[in-house]
Amino acid sequence: MSQTKILEVACFNLDSVTIAERAGADRIELCENYKEGGTTPSKNLILAARKACALPVHVIIRPRPGNFVYSADELEQMKATVLFCRQNGINGVVLGVLDQKNEVDLNACRELIGTARPMSVTFHRAIDVCADIKRSFADLIVLGADQVLTSGGADSAEQGLATLAELQNAYGKKIKIMAGGGLRSGNLNLLLSSGCNEFHSSAITGNNEVADEAEIQRLKRLLNEAP
Repeated sequence: MSQTKILEVACFNLDSVTIAERAGADRIELCENYKEGGTTPSKNLILAARKACALPVHVIIRPRPGNFVYSADELEQMKATVLFCRQNGINGVVLGVLDQKNEVDLNACRELIGTARPMSVTFHRAIDVCADIKRSFADLIVLGADQVLTSGGADSAEQGLATLAELQNAYGKKIKIMAGGGLRSGNLNLLLSSGCNEFHSSAITGNNEVADEAEIQRLKRLLNEAP
């Protein structure tokens, strides 16, 4: 019996949140600043999304664009946002902290995960710049992260397909692996061959930052039809 396939839509504004829910998405990753790869949304957007949407909402905790090595002040800011999410009915947070060697910062992540509970915790695509992606997966399993969003260490999930399949085979029974990075309906069937059961897309097809309702419907239909 095949496992249910999950579609998470990265939403960069409230319009996308309502579109994603209406189009049949399973979960929202809430961010701002699409062109910068997604940063922490404002508290107002977090509250508005929670009010507007019945789907699980996972909020990205990324205080700035750029690398994933954070100062003590930035880590305190991240912790405060995690706490705000926990206190306001958010279902999960999406985070990632690396050390100077581009390995998972065990202490910082342990503290953030502890602050987040009982919310779900996803480690984001910081994993894709780690010096040793397999070692990092092992670290995240020990830390107790619920899932990892990854392109298999490549610029896109399509380019990282072989590694995604390896990771899913090696670690997929211990931690949920969500394929993401340039994922659209045109390459979803290819990415299904990774064995992953969770998929992440902004579903943006135009020149704006609003999710495309028809694209979400196409993605969800392909997942529903998958063996």
